[in-house]
Amino acid sequence: MPETMNVRVEIWPVVADEIGLWLISGLDAWRSGNVPYDLGPRDEVQYILDEHEIGDKLQVIHSTSWRADSGYVILTYIAAIHSPGLARKLWPEAAPISPDLAAQVGNPAPTPPTGEPIPRYIDVLLHGLRHFRFLTLTDGPARDALGEGWRKHLEAFAPALSGMYEYPDEPITIDPTILDR
Repeated sequence: MPETMNVRVEIWPVVADEIGLWLISGLDAWRSGNVPYDLGPRDEVQYILDEHEIGDKLQVIHSTSWRADSGYVILTYIAAIHSPGLARKLWPEAAPISPDLAAQVGNPAPTPPTGEPIPRYIDVLLHGLRHFRFLTLTDGPARDALGEGWRKHLEAFAPALSGMYEYPDEPITIDPTILDR
C-alpha cells in the first residue's frame, strides 16, 4: 500500500507598523511538523504562535491556501501581529514586504489548465496578503481587528481572482470601489 500524505501548517507572521508591512520571521514562514491526530490544524497554529510568544499580539489569523509539497499537504495561514512600535525594534530579523516584490521576482511559472501550480514561497505570502486585503473590503470583524494602519498598507495589494499565471497580462482584480456601493 502506498504511503499517505501528512498535514503540516505554515504561518506567515506579518506586522504593520508606521513604516509598512514586515515579515517578522525573517525570510520564511514558521512551519510545523506533522499535525498530531488528536489536534486540528488550528491547534497546531496556536502551538507555533505560543512558541514564538505571540500571545495577545495576534490580531487576525486566516487560512489562505493549501498545497502539496514534498509528500505533505501544507495549510497556509497569515497571522496579523500587533506591533506596539517599530517592527524591527521588537523583531530585528523582520523583513520588509511590499507589492513591489511581485514585480521584482516576476510571475509564477505558468500552469496548464488541469495542472497543479507549484508556487514559490513569495507567491504564497503575496497571495495571503491579497486575501487580507480582500478581508478589509468584505469582512467587518477582520477589518476592525486589523485597524487603520493595516488597511492603509494593504491598499497596494489588489485582491486577485484569477490570471496570476498569465504573462504578460495583469491578474483580474477586484475594484474596491464596487464594494462601497
